[in-house]
Amino acid sequence: MIPSFPLLGRTFTIYPLMALVGMFASGIYACRSAKRAGQNEDDMIVLLLVSSLGVFLGMHLLYGLVGISQWPQLLAQIHSPASFFQVMATIWGGSVFYGGLLGGILAGAVYLRRKGRPLDLWASLTAPAIPLFHVFGRVGCFLGGCCYGLPSAWGFVYRYSPVAEANGVSRFPVQLVEAAWNLVLFLLLARLQRRGRDRLLPLYLALYAPARFLLEFLRGDAYRGIFLGLSTSQWISLFLFPAALYALLRPRN
Repeated sequence: MIPSFPLLGRTFTIYPLMALVGMFASGIYACRSAKRAGQNEDDMIVLLLVSSLGVFLGMHLLYGLVGISQWPQLLAQIHSPASFFQVMATIWGGSVFYGGLLGGILAGAVYLRRKGRPLDLWASLTAPAIPLFHVFGRVGCFLGGCCYGLPSAWGFVYRYSPVAEANGVSRFPVQLVEAAWNLVLFLLLARLQRRGRDRLLPLYLALYAPARFLLEFLRGDAYRGIFLGLSTSQWISLFLFPAALYALLRPRN
């Protein structure tokens, strides 16, 4: 599709741009949600910054752990300071959505606890922003040529994907399907939020996890940590779904 584009004499990759747009859109939405609920927008900004740090660390950490079997081969290539940084970039340079999601939730929860803020209120205020960001992220994946689908007669052919094996084959647009589902989740959660519903974060997780589990079967990229026939994201979905259901349906105090 469009993995990169020239602008002002420089070449920019499309995925970081889409992720940046998604960050701004979801951040603006979360701040407006806080304002509608009578909360301080500055508190929301700080929460988003803290959560973003957790997202950054979590998505790179899980990416590195998924490829742990390749560490010995990669570490053997370290012969100088320059090669050390190159190998570290290879090990930790990618990202995994679930790592970022769980890292962001954990960082946000720790911050809210330390500040004495009600977890459910603030989690519900930020929950719709997560699938909103993910819409832009998955469109960025589609345009950039990563997280691609299986070969399919009903698909798109990549010519310039940075992943060589993705090119020249008609592939199912699994990224766009996930983007569409995230858009549905955003619209649903935003509507429920305006109606004053709570527990929106576990609701989001309970609806996203099974969809992600199924969509993984349509993925064609190999670097996903396959174990016992299931990818890393599928294993996380299997554990996350019942945990989200419990949080959603647990008796109120």
